[in-house]
Amino acid sequence: MDDPPAKHWPWVALGLVSIAFHIGLIFYGLAPALAARPIHMALLLPWMLILPAKTPWQRWSGWALSLLGITGCLYIALNASDIADQYGFIDGPFQMGLAVLLIAVALETARRAIGWPLPLVALATLAYGLFGQYVPGEFGHPGLPLESFLGTMTLAEGGLWGQLTGVSVNVVAIFVILGAVLNAGEAGKGFMNVATVVAGRLKGGAAKVATLSSALFGSISGSASANVASTGAITIPAMTKLGYPKSLAGAVEAVASSGGQIMPPLMGAGAFVMVELTGTPYTQIMAAALPPAILYFLTVWVGVDAFATRYDLRPVESTDQPGRREALITSMFFAVPFLALLAAIFGAGFTPQYAASVAILTATILLFFDVRLRFSFRHFGNRFAIAAVTAGRQVAMIGSIIICASIVIGVLSLTGLGVKVTSTILSVANDSLWPALLLTALACLILGMEVPTTAAYVICISVAGPALAALGLKPLVAHLFVFWFALLSTITPPVCGAVFIAAGMIGENWLKVAGKAMLLGIGLYVIPLGMIANPSLLALGVSPFAALLAFVKVGVGLSMLSYGIIAARPLMLRVPLVLAGVLFVFVSV
Repeated sequence: MDDPPAKHWPWVALGLVSIAFHIGLIFYGLAPALAARPIHMALLLPWMLILPAKTPWQRWSGWALSLLGITGCLYIALNASDIADQYGFIDGPFQMGLAVLLIAVALETARRAIGWPLPLVALATLAYGLFGQYVPGEFGHPGLPLESFLGTMTLAEGGLWGQLTGVSVNVVAIFVILGAVLNAGEAGKGFMNVATVVAGRLKGGAAKVATLSSALFGSISGSASANVASTGAITIPAMTKLGYPKSLAGAVEAVASSGGQIMPPLMGAGAFVMVELTGTPYTQIMAAALPPAILYFLTVWVGVDAFATRYDLRPVESTDQPGRREALITSMFFAVPFLALLAAIFGAGFTPQYAASVAILTATILLFFDVRLRFSFRHFGNRFAIAAVTAGRQVAMIGSIIICASIVIGVLSLTGLGVKVTSTILSVANDSLWPALLLTALACLILGMEVPTTAAYVICISVAGPALAALGLKPLVAHLFVFWFALLSTITPPVCGAVFIAAGMIGENWLKVAGKAMLLGIGLYVIPLGMIANPSLLALGVSPFAALLAFVKVGVGLSMLSYGIIAARPLMLRVPLVLAGVLFVFVSV
């Protein structure tokens, strides 16, 4: 949408309202949760219920649900102080109907956004909350009065308006807006140019360009699927043009794009959810998350090198490589806002939200300029309109997912089901850490196949986190472990979203793409376990030397493991390499 036609301007206006609301909250800072969070939901409804509608039924129902939902949300927001005095107890049939309506709208919004799996999980937990008293044995609960149950879910700071929704309103939205403004300008071209200059001339250069550009782009997009669709449109044709096997080209893009969600400084939505759930400062999470993320991309790089040896993959043609001056100029479009963000956080000591506002202002100013540094009001208007629509849509997408996941978290808290699942994990694992970790990893993989990464992470950590803490795991380590394994489903069959998109873009059998993706992405399976075996790997902020030693040891092990399973010949060499790699990763020294 380079030049938004007239029919898009209502969405541009709604996007601007969404941007103004979420940035305004940072500077206002006094809005009660029961006002800000319902308005957040009201703003997202048209994007998910009306904009994607294709049939007359979808349009009419989308308008009806949007109007009803917005009315319900505004009722909560405008009566926030009186409703807060009810302490989550429904007063009268009107509020009962309102509660049912808001839950139904939240479920339908999530269904239209991402399909049935997450709403079905939420419906199952709601059914458990309503009828769990009839479940025999330890997994039943005493029963909850309907007025109290639905009231807590819709009229109190639990359920729809819980802590997780607060993260979406106050933190996630502002960084989504930053990503939208960056992508509306020349930042994407800058990512590609820098990656091509750095890696294009190397063996397997096109695949390494894809790896670097996806790491850079993914750090702000926070979505593996969005990353594949955007950078993949450039990198996949570039790889096939140089004779790369289609399955390998798709696998490289899927694996590199998946890693964007674990790459600081932004890490998509997950980092900020982690801040709220652990109480750990953002800077400490970044310091802990950086070494494993670099190790992941190092492992992908080694894997690409190994495949380049097998297939004799050529570098990027010199005619397709940008000049260093062009790369330097275009890099400024993402480097300057990133530096402003980091300087505001680490230098000035601002909160991440306030720092992101500074970065948004910087990125917005850069929208006046193109790659030749020509100033243009007209191009600024077009780019800012694109940013507004993109921000509105992406805030709505993530918000609808988080609000639906909040229903699950609310029921787990009200019924005590999370505690019961924790007890079961401890019992099955026989109070041993490693069996509990493997059970948690399996749960993350299964749940991640059905719901987006952030939602899978939140649900898994809610039920498994206390069990891991009881076994001596520090909260941040447990959260990073669960977050990484919630990402597995992007490349692991049978449901592997990043692989499906890459395979569709290249016209290759998705199983072939998935097979190579799992080999390239071996770090995604191994590094979370390596964090547990080498806790100093996450101690960059408090013990840099120990973190560096652990980084080198694990990096050597991952390199041997990756090269061994992909390119080592003959078998007599492969087995020792793989075994040595495992020992380096998991055996402490």
